[in-house]
Amino acid sequence: MSAPRRSGLQAAGSVMQRDLLLAFRRPGEWLQPLGFFALVTTLFPLAVDPEAALLRQLAPAALWVTLLLTSLLALDFLYREDGRDGTLEQYAVSGQSFTALLLAKTATHWLLTGLPMVLAGPLAAISLGAPPSAIPGVFFALLLGSISLSLIGSIGAGLTLGLRRGGALLSLLVLPLVMPVLVFGARATALVIAGDEASSSLYLLAAMGVLALTLAPLAAAAAVRISLE
Repeated sequence: MSAPRRSGLQAAGSVMQRDLLLAFRRPGEWLQPLGFFALVTTLFPLAVDPEAALLRQLAPAALWVTLLLTSLLALDFLYREDGRDGTLEQYAVSGQSFTALLLAKTATHWLLTGLPMVLAGPLAAISLGAPPSAIPGVFFALLLGSISLSLIGSIGAGLTLGLRRGGALLSLLVLPLVMPVLVFGARATALVIAGDEASSSLYLLAAMGVLALTLAPLAAAAAVRISLE
């Protein structure tokens, strides 16, 4: 029983290694979302009254709406190239767990697009008037939320795989599913910035992350199989 498990882990690791190598050959695909996130959060204070209290009040909404839009922008690259060149079909007939292989792709995609935004998020919050004491809470809220966004978004990316211009449809499919993440993520960030207790909202974000990790890879694998047929 242990040999197949090791083989499955090696296969998933090989998928991650391959995707990382390809990503570094095409840096624009993963730098573009980070640049969009940095640009929007930088320009946002210029569009409103620069009063510190107002910026601090609007910071949670600005951070989470930008994170959501940037995640949707990055999802278009998740399966697109591998769907075009037949790699996903090879994964499906490889004898390995198709769900595990796609989960490895999603994890790599999050490392390249989600994690940089999580690291940049506290700095953006500071620029929006958040106190330095809020940095750990903002970091953990963005970390938990971005994982859920990537996992849930992988379902929509799988359903729109066969479409030439599926970006708009992808957004329509994913937005209703990620609304709870947006609501509780913004709430947790607002509480942290205000100096209040935010553990309940962070626990809810963690619970949504566990639920997404449990169900989303299975749904994404089924969606990709449907698109490949």
